[in-house]
Amino acid sequence: MKRAILTVKETKRDNNAGPKAKLDIEKFLVNDEFVKWNFIINQNSILQKIRVAYLDVPSFFKQEKNQKIDEIFLQYPTYSKIVTKQLIKRLRKLHSKIFLIVHDVESLRLHYGEENYIREELDMFNLVDGLIVHNEKMAKWLKENGVNIPMESLEVFDYDNPNRLVNNDEYKCSICFAGNLNKAGFLQNLSLKKASLNIFGPNPADRYGNNISYQGQYSPEELPNHLNDNFGLVWDGTTPTTCDGLFGNYMKYNNPHKASLYLSSGIPVIIWRKAALSKFIEENDLGIAVDSLTELDEILSKMSLSKYENLLKNVRDVSQKLREGFFIEKAIQNLETKISENK
Repeated sequence: MKRAILTVKETKRDNNAGPKAKLDIEKFLVNDEFVKWNFIINQNSILQKIRVAYLDVPSFFKQEKNQKIDEIFLQYPTYSKIVTKQLIKRLRKLHSKIFLIVHDVESLRLHYGEENYIREELDMFNLVDGLIVHNEKMAKWLKENGVNIPMESLEVFDYDNPNRLVNNDEYKCSICFAGNLNKAGFLQNLSLKKASLNIFGPNPADRYGNNISYQGQYSPEELPNHLNDNFGLVWDGTTPTTCDGLFGNYMKYNNPHKASLYLSSGIPVIIWRKAALSKFIEENDLGIAVDSLTELDEILSKMSLSKYENLLKNVRDVSQKLREGFFIEKAIQNLETKISENK
């Protein structure tokens, strides 16, 4: 069976980790003998998106029409609705099975509660043969809102990380956080007494509370070399007492990619208890789930060394799977099985 991985890439690259999840999946699947198909677009140029949709896409598939591909996996979203629709239209003409690897559901992320947008996006999902989504909570929401095609859960994003595992055997009650600090308002409202928090990323605030230290900004490839803490924090919103706002709500459905950064580096995770990914973290004993960051001082200061060593062992085991693309390959196999059983 011949399979292809199709990725729309944006021209602008900086220290933003946004494209990394797609690039990693592409790399893992190409290593698994998938054919690689790419389109390049300028995310900020409407004219360039139109050119890709109505010139580049038809031209590409005119050349590929005689190449028999059994299954095509399109990484979604593509930074452009018009490009996505044209891609699906052209893919249909190849008479291949079409699957979406869903990195974000915009109906949940930026357009939560907007009925027209939700209907348009979910109708588009129903045009393909199957979806790989983040987790069961995302799948459940999609089903409840009208998606009626087979879906398979990824569980957690794989993470290409050639760097050494961090040296965090010594327990110091230390935490790291990586992300766009402009969206992490909770950090300015948090103070710690016993635990320490090292933060990384663009747009730092002028000052932070006690025991919170800014450590600079690095590319996704460089960042793992600067992490050496006992835990990695997955949190979003304006307050340390809960995850709030659009992005806080999105955590109830998505798999934050920074969790995979930490796990692939050998760092156990601290995550909001209501986050969808907390189930995977707790069931596999890869970290701890908390209701509020105000609990951190007490929880971390009372953690036994044996408990922490067990977390480290489990994380180091799963880190190898993340570095090899285990979860995307398993999700694809499971989705293919579902499709074949439904024939």
